[in-house]
Amino acid sequence: MDDITLNTGPDNAIVTPNKKLVLATQNLGKVRELTALLNRYLTPSEHCLIQILTLQEFPNAPDVVEDGETYAENATKKAKVIANYTGYLTLADDAGLEVDALAGAPGIKSKRWASEETLVTKLLRVLEKDTRRTARFVTAIALASPNSEPDVVTGICEGSIAQMSAGESGFGYDVVFVPAGYNKTFSQLGDEVKNRISHRAKALQLVLPLLRKKVEKSMERC
Repeated sequence: MDDITLNTGPDNAIVTPNKKLVLATQNLGKVRELTALLNRYLTPSEHCLIQILTLQEFPNAPDVVEDGETYAENATKKAKVIANYTGYLTLADDAGLEVDALAGAPGIKSKRWASEETLVTKLLRVLEKDTRRTARFVTAIALASPNSEPDVVTGICEGSIAQMSAGESGFGYDVVFVPAGYNKTFSQLGDEVKNRISHRAKALQLVLPLLRKKVEKSMERC
């Protein structure tokens, strides 16, 4: 089976998507962001062919332990496990914040770097007296069909860490990450700007040609 899934909403209710794409993440912030990016970059013809599914629609899906040594390893593992479980084409990502003053930390441990304090609180504390604030977000996205090896791409967004958190949109480290060429954090810039320049947006644009190959044969029937 080589299906995909993308929610097109009530405006396309008369169309029956024949492809399903599962977003392999429990992070609702990532679900919103990935869905917005797909809605942004897919053409109208592709929209009517693809239905987006999330793990909320598969409550018994296995939890995937992210124990790889790289973003690509974790994304690949998640994509393969969920694709084989659901029987549908699956997109998974793994991302991290790499801070130069911390020798690339928190990196692959970005989601579990802090325990007794929040991630952002710890980051600002350890950088309090450091003038070197350069950093980058890195995302690996894996696209897997059932019983096959995933394709993997990587997106990077260079920037720096602000002196204090600012903004309310986004999630994770968005309140302290200032992308290169801007003077506001991802959270302050909002979803519209972030979804044009972020690490995840760059990675998704690289994976789109691979996704399109899965649906191009069906586009005439849309």
